[in-house]
Amino acid sequence: MNYAPLILLAAGGTGGHLFPAEALGVELIKRGLRVRLATDARALRYSGLFSKDMIDVVPSETVRGRSPWSLATTGIKLAAGTAVAFNLIRRLKPVAVVGFGGYPTLPPLMAARLLGVPAVIHDANAVLGRANRFLSRHVNAIATSLPGVLDRDPALAEKTVTVGTPMRPAILGAAAINYVPPETTEPFRLLVVGGSQGARVMSDIVPGAIERLEPALWRRLILTQQVRDEDITRVRAVYDGLKINAELAPFFADLPARLASNHLVVSRSGAGTVAELAAIGRPSILVPLPGSIDQDQFANAGVLAQAKGALRIAQADFTSDRLAAEISALAAEPAHLAAMAANARTVGRLDAAERLADLVVKVAGI
Repeated sequence: MNYAPLILLAAGGTGGHLFPAEALGVELIKRGLRVRLATDARALRYSGLFSKDMIDVVPSETVRGRSPWSLATTGIKLAAGTAVAFNLIRRLKPVAVVGFGGYPTLPPLMAARLLGVPAVIHDANAVLGRANRFLSRHVNAIATSLPGVLDRDPALAEKTVTVGTPMRPAILGAAAINYVPPETTEPFRLLVVGGSQGARVMSDIVPGAIERLEPALWRRLILTQQVRDEDITRVRAVYDGLKINAELAPFFADLPARLASNHLVVSRSGAGTVAELAAIGRPSILVPLPGSIDQDQFANAGVLAQAKGALRIAQADFTSDRLAAEISALAAEPAHLAAMAANARTVGRLDAAERLADLVVKVAGI
């Protein structure tokens, strides 16, 4: 039996939470430690580091409304999840619990507090997420991807360390590929991604933008676009009519490699996407998801935009005309694209997993 110290990782069941947890897990295993993942049922579809025998499903619930009934239901489910997590932690005896955001992290982190187990939270956004905001006063240390996230709260700033976003091996491999901007007569590779919440607006706006490009750019264009199943037929019809070299799919399993091989990326600005664009060093046009209470995607995009590694366009301004103008201008200026790629790279932290592992080991006292 392996008696190496165990670190319990807690993350919501989406890539934005699971991928940094995976990256930290890889680094901790390298250091001779054991890891397990506490998460929700969505992560059972996950095929990365955590095999099913390394995953513990803990019940949780997201706050979906402000009515008394909705809040009471959420509270009951989170309390039940905390009871499950309490028993799990008592049985596993981890030396530390590390949360990566999302409401599924609440039960394990609250159980850790009740049992006196050292705890760390990591937040990849430029604005602390709601679950992490609640947990921030109950943990031993806070790790952020970006500087200044908690500067306005001295009590929290004292226990905050900026480490970056831990990158899974596929991203680190992509980051080793240098950016080479295309000359104005060479093929121009454009990648359009939007995630499950953002692909629809890309399907609505991007085809019209491509139609508005000069025919000379149509002939240069190699387009890869994430498109929902229900939108593929109408989007493909536009590109086929223009004779665009286009690959369309609802999901790309090899996204890190695609990020590295394209000259320009049009995307939403979730924390994971922004961190990966920065780590790999690729120019982008970012369209933050509107309507978020915390406006986290707007803030995330602002980090790359301020570094001059990306253009940030609010969705209200994201029109086919505007996008066509931006793509045309960038395709005509290889030097500008190269500068954006270099600027984006200055924001990235390729050693984030090591830095976070150092913090976890320190908090755990091992």
